[in-house]
Amino acid sequence: MSLFRFLILACRSRYRTQFHSYLLCLLSPLCRAGKCEDSLATPLPYSSFTGSSVYATGYGAGYAKLNRRGGSGGWSPVDADRYQWLQVDLGSRKKVVAVATQGRYSSADWTRRYRLLYSDTGKNWRPFLQDGNIWTFEGNSDSEGVTRHELLRSIVARYVRFVPLQWSKEGRMGLRVEVYGCSYWSDVVSFDGQGVISYRFSSKTKKIKFLTDLISLKFRTSAGHGVLLHGEGQQGDYISLELQRARLVLSINLGSNQYGSIQGHTAVTSGSLLDDDHWHSVLIQRYRRNVNFTLDQHTQPFRTNGEFDHLDLDYEISFGGLPASNKPSSGGRDNFVGCMEGIVYNGDNITSLIRRKKVDTSSFRNLTFSCSESRSFPVFFNSSSFLQLPGQGDSDTLSVSLSFRTWNPSGLLVYTALADGVVEVGLADGKVTVYINVTQRKNTRIDISSGSNLNDGQWHTVHLNALENYAMLTIDGDEASTVRTAIPIQITTGGTYYFGGYFLRTNTPPLQRSFQGCMQMIHVDDQLADLRAVEQGLIGMFQNVSLDMCAIIDRCVPNQCEHGGRCSQTWDSFSCICNGTGYRGATCHTSVYQQSCEEVLHLGRAPGGHWVDPDGSGPLQALRVSCDLTGRGTGTHAHTHTHTTFVYFTFSQRCGSSYKVYAVTSGADYCEQHIAYTCRMSRLLNSPDGEPYTWWVGRANEKHLYWGGSGPGIQKCACGIERNCTSAKHQCNCDADQRQWREDAGLLVYKDHLPVSQLVVGDTGRAGSEAKLTVGPLRCRGDREYWNAHTPASYLHFPSLKGETSADISFYFKTSSTYGVFLENLGTTDFIRIELKATSVISFSFDVGNGGVELTVRSPSRLDDGRWHRVEAERNLKEAVLSLDGRYRDARAAPAQGHIRLELFSQLYIGASGGQRGFLGCMRALRLNGVTLDLEERARVTPGVKPGCQGHCNHFGVHCRNGGVCVEQYDGYSCDCSHTAYDGRLCTNDVGGYFESGTLVRYDFPSEAGPPASGAAPRGPQGTALLGETNLTREELVFSFSTSNAPAILVYVSSKTQDYLAVVLRTLQVRYSLGGLTEPYTIDLDHRNMANGQPHHVNVSREQRSIHLQLDHYPVTTYTLPDASDTHFNLVKTIFLGKVFETGEIDPVLIDRYNTPGFVGCLSRVTLNGVAPLKAALRPGPAAALVTAHGILVPSNCGAQPLTISPLGAAHDPWQMDTAGAVFPYNNEMISREKLDHNSAVIGGIVAVVICLALGVLVFLVRHMFRHKGSYHTNEAKGAESADCADAAIIVNDPAFTETIEESKKEWFI
Repeated sequence: MSLFRFLILACRSRYRTQFHSYLLCLLSPLCRAGKCEDSLATPLPYSSFTGSSVYATGYGAGYAKLNRRGGSGGWSPVDADRYQWLQVDLGSRKKVVAVATQGRYSSADWTRRYRLLYSDTGKNWRPFLQDGNIWTFEGNSDSEGVTRHELLRSIVARYVRFVPLQWSKEGRMGLRVEVYGCSYWSDVVSFDGQGVISYRFSSKTKKIKFLTDLISLKFRTSAGHGVLLHGEGQQGDYISLELQRARLVLSINLGSNQYGSIQGHTAVTSGSLLDDDHWHSVLIQRYRRNVNFTLDQHTQPFRTNGEFDHLDLDYEISFGGLPASNKPSSGGRDNFVGCMEGIVYNGDNITSLIRRKKVDTSSFRNLTFSCSESRSFPVFFNSSSFLQLPGQGDSDTLSVSLSFRTWNPSGLLVYTALADGVVEVGLADGKVTVYINVTQRKNTRIDISSGSNLNDGQWHTVHLNALENYAMLTIDGDEASTVRTAIPIQITTGGTYYFGGYFLRTNTPPLQRSFQGCMQMIHVDDQLADLRAVEQGLIGMFQNVSLDMCAIIDRCVPNQCEHGGRCSQTWDSFSCICNGTGYRGATCHTSVYQQSCEEVLHLGRAPGGHWVDPDGSGPLQALRVSCDLTGRGTGTHAHTHTHTTFVYFTFSQRCGSSYKVYAVTSGADYCEQHIAYTCRMSRLLNSPDGEPYTWWVGRANEKHLYWGGSGPGIQKCACGIERNCTSAKHQCNCDADQRQWREDAGLLVYKDHLPVSQLVVGDTGRAGSEAKLTVGPLRCRGDREYWNAHTPASYLHFPSLKGETSADISFYFKTSSTYGVFLENLGTTDFIRIELKATSVISFSFDVGNGGVELTVRSPSRLDDGRWHRVEAERNLKEAVLSLDGRYRDARAAPAQGHIRLELFSQLYIGASGGQRGFLGCMRALRLNGVTLDLEERARVTPGVKPGCQGHCNHFGVHCRNGGVCVEQYDGYSCDCSHTAYDGRLCTNDVGGYFESGTLVRYDFPSEAGPPASGAAPRGPQGTALLGETNLTREELVFSFSTSNAPAILVYVSSKTQDYLAVVLRTLQVRYSLGGLTEPYTIDLDHRNMANGQPHHVNVSREQRSIHLQLDHYPVTTYTLPDASDTHFNLVKTIFLGKVFETGEIDPVLIDRYNTPGFVGCLSRVTLNGVAPLKAALRPGPAAALVTAHGILVPSNCGAQPLTISPLGAAHDPWQMDTAGAVFPYNNEMISREKLDHNSAVIGGIVAVVICLALGVLVFLVRHMFRHKGSYHTNEAKGAESADCADAAIIVNDPAFTETIEESKKEWFI
């Protein structure tokens, strides 16, 4: 039986990089010597200390030993500038792990900040780097305190130099120092570019197959090209480590097949500027196809191409170049020029074998075991530097050349004044430009340029020759790049040359700004400049330059731009180009896509094709899916208590996307994949020997024997589960082996097995056998990570946040609290915290060692509104960003120099932290660096925290009435009634007042403010006017009244113009005057008498021209303003209740007919667009200053029924605002009949009371007569004996009964 494999997704699973544990000391022989913290400077003689200068006798550098008092107690230089230094010669190369400083003994001299330089030779100094910058160490603030710094990474050097940057303001520079470390020794081999070391394997087979490799070495060179190691095999395998353009390239090939379909070549590049003549360490670890490539402690893991695991080499591997027997295919590559030490290959110390002459070194002309001194003398320039050198004056020939390296596209290289004119050489847009201006007789200007992309950080040479009749510019010694131009006049040199910058005043200033970078090999008049003489002050001069040092830094290596972002840099900073990556942000950290279809569609996007990024800022790229809102059913999310339409998404399966698919399915609530087998004489699962003919492979390459419509462990098809197969003897239709076409199809729904990646079909070799396979797309619905929520009353804790250089945090929250800590993680001094600091302020604060940083985002609306809000926070090397709801954002750039690594050790606390105000509310979809934390699972095992979102307001919020807002409390809830016309615990108490004759209430809106637009969320304190629209296009006026007197003005809203709104009573009338009409627009609600002493409720709302009126609980009536009327209620100023007392022009009809004697009766529930003027007059609060009352205003419940009388049913209570369909009398005849019914009810009530009293007396007598006879069973509470009454007995027995009484009262009010 032959097997045919149908490959659906053929991708190998990801392996975690694994290596054997090698317990070998490879990088240093000191790792077995214990702690490395010896005092290296104190034992040294006086002569080992040198300084840039000495202030006086007794201040010599030899006295600068920590805690020593010899001489004048330390070192102090003559001058107080940044060119001073104290140098320690450790005698030989040492491993340095820490430094310490102290001020000069018993003085006002100390060093506040300094830099640390180190060198092997006392030349070509290297600054200590940390976090990608030349590090500045904090020194001392007095003369006796000791400040010690542990180096983030150890250094190996013989010379250590301290360079003060800031010093005592009261005195001078003063230093006493100590250097901590231990001895260092390693074999060094010098390579001259000719010699190559060939290490032959000991195996007799002349062919070695390596499953693992471990290679380490250190190198130092000033050349940008050269092969460090190389090995080849006859099968095409090879390994090579080579410098290319001062970058290190590791190439490995574990084998390719002869047809070329499997290519094993893999090349990885690391490092930059490696031709700096400083030591660099390399470590290569390989286990099968997994490789760790480490350069200077930066590890780059990768996996080799191809499918082979062994490295098959011939009998040797070479170091320093290619051996003489190398294959022609290796190409002509440069040998290495420089030094190597500590070469170890799979446990063999190659450098030791070289010294013991155990390897072939015959290709060396002169093998030496020391590293020669560098012949270069670099100069380091910053933006305010220049170097002045002398040259020949009055010469008709100008010749200058130099080498430079920089990242900046522009900068001044050379500037010199001629006897009559100037010559300027500079960089412009990465090209070298020469500008010659000769003013003899007339202005003659000559411009030439050459080269491109010369700001790539590599060394480039420039040579300019200007003679009597021509000028010639050559770049990098390439004759093809030489540019030659004619000069029509004679040149006469001035004799002084400025390099890097020119700051003197002149009539012809340089066109280019100062140069930032390094120069070396400077020649003037074809003579190499003696820069050591310049350093000693013998010739020339300089300013703000660092001599004998090139401190250029490649800020793009390692590449801090994530997800394939391209790094671009200048001298001071780097930037990331994220175009086409699918990510955004300063370091391309944050995905531009949502993480699931659920999130896409909840943002209001249309169903259809969308990109989603299942792991957010994680390593997986986005994938294309189809998001669909289907009608295939509804589901209930227990954590939200709402019904949600399922969200389905589908995607095609492609090689390379398996991990993305797994990320999607793991977070989905449900997944399915349709699979079908259409057959004719082709069996599916059951075979004669019991083994299935066909199976499928899913996630993790697991084999599965069940089919669609069935489940794991059940070797059946759907018909076998439903017992309706074609043949009762088989569990699949196709297993009946019939000549008719049959089909077995169904859904695979066990999502941990999905997707289907491979199908194996076995019953294929028989005549007449036919079959067709169909595998549908994987479809999933829901996102349990998006809705993963918890309700904290305590806190959750998770492992510490891992995000040393970059981290992102995102989550949703909703709350009715005004403050609280969302999350916090602490270190020794570092921390990170996100909190709600006020009702509308989110704060993101952190400290990475440079001092605390806080970002805040203020929302224009309150955040304690019980709605979901999204918070996103990110910190990276470039900036910190905080955003709220995707609209409000705050960003802060990272400091140019400082700590960048966030070091945390405590657990990550969610919902609270030590000593901080905990968060009260709900959080969901909490993601850290793209990984969703399972809040629900952790909440189930944490006391005081509930899974899902189940705050008190979810259960009791409905009890806050009349627009009151439920506010979460730790032990319950409260109702915020500040933006309503009610008060009380549940916002059910009417706020009303009885107006005597002549009483009025006046509410003045603040200047430049008015009532908010109708429907706008309140945003201010109780009763205050909110800054909002002053020209209203919509408003809503609501109030209730009862009176027996008419006419009267109930409510009058005035403006700074002649616009007004009035509700008056004779027959109830609404008057609108918005301009454009000669007379106000009037609406008469009813021509019958409304001053009948009964309570009435009025609601007047307008939007543009449409006016809606509702009286009591009658249906809403709609009216329309005439076309000539304006629609803006301009500059609303004052609300009057009861009477109008206003200066300026007022409608005379109102004054004459309605304003005297004024309203007499009760007003309550008065609001205009959420502003409650009557409540402001009767209740203390911030709005009290805005309201004035004239006359007698008595607080009143305005006819609300007392608690001792049963409340009316909703169908008959005119104060019940949510009653529908009630019918009220509005004519006198109906009122009379009501009075008759009322009298009958009163008589009946009296009779009922008399009967009840008689029955009560009878019961009392019966109980009194039989109280001593027999025994009886009672359910009375214990404690009745000492209680005054039965109710008291119950309270004594059950202290919680008081709460029951209180709750009963509350329910009564509702």
